[in-house]
Amino acid sequence: MQVQTRVDVFESIFLVFLGLGTLVGVVVVAYTLYNAYKYRDSGDTSDDEDLPTLGELPTGGKGGKKLFVSFGLSAIIVISLVVWTYGMLLYVEDGPEDNPEDAMEIDVEAWAFDWGFTYENGVETDSFGEGMVIPADTPIWIEVTSTDVWHTFGISDLRVKADAIPGEVDETWFVAEEEDEYLLECFELCGPGHSGMTSDVIVLGEDEFDQWMDDQLTLTITLEDEDEEPVTDGFELTIEHQENDEFDQDLSAELGPEDFEDGTVELGDFEQGGPYDVVISPTDDEFEEIEDTIDFTGPTDETYTLEDPDADDDNDNDDGGDDE
Repeated sequence: MQVQTRVDVFESIFLVFLGLGTLVGVVVVAYTLYNAYKYRDSGDTSDDEDLPTLGELPTGGKGGKKLFVSFGLSAIIVISLVVWTYGMLLYVEDGPEDNPEDAMEIDVEAWAFDWGFTYENGVETDSFGEGMVIPADTPIWIEVTSTDVWHTFGISDLRVKADAIPGEVDETWFVAEEEDEYLLECFELCGPGHSGMTSDVIVLGEDEFDQWMDDQLTLTITLEDEDEEPVTDGFELTIEHQENDEFDQDLSAELGPEDFEDGTVELGDFEQGGPYDVVISPTDDEFEEIEDTIDFTGPTDETYTLEDPDADDDNDNDDGGDDE
């Protein structure tokens, strides 16, 4: 999908102003030099009626036609330029097609002195890790806020900037046309760590981005006994997103020993991160049931130790025998 980026818009405005300014400058300088040469003092008298005399107000020809023509052309050019520029800036403000369905939305949170990024599917990254990872040639809509003081989200090379203000949300957009790496900076003096408040912005191809996102939505669960040996039978595991009813995809699964390999299973079918409730139940009463919640916002690896419920009783009996 090809869209006009913010970089394209500002480059177009710059080139139009540069070209028009250059044209006007050339015409004015050329006309000035022409008149300077035409009406130069050659020492000879002239009967030219258009020749101005000292102190005469120039009219630009009979009836001031040249003057009115120049004013008219200037007005048309200036008004057209203002209207065109205003339209281009409205596009920058509103974005391509007013947030199309194929755009990607990312929530950006600033704090002293780092950045956090939350994707629509619940995946989270921050400036400590990979930074903001986005697909190339895709409109990116961001909602920016702050948790403490004023900051400003800015990527100079992509001509994007948005204020990050506590209690408020500022929305803007941008498009990175090609695979590259950019620097996200804070453009608001926010404290002693301001100069180091940066993050990588990594632009990947569509296939590479899809693979990266799949890697983020990977949950690995390992079951082991108290001797740290893998558990391979005697259990059932259920996992379900806490807001499962709100999604089109069924974000739940029931797993048994046949789904595990040497006590470990890797789940990569879920397309949504967030809080998942996990229940590990025994099928032969060999261990205690485990209930847990996994905050699944990136590559996650969880290990659960299945404890023998009779172990405590045995220990109590052993302790009682020692007391006697």
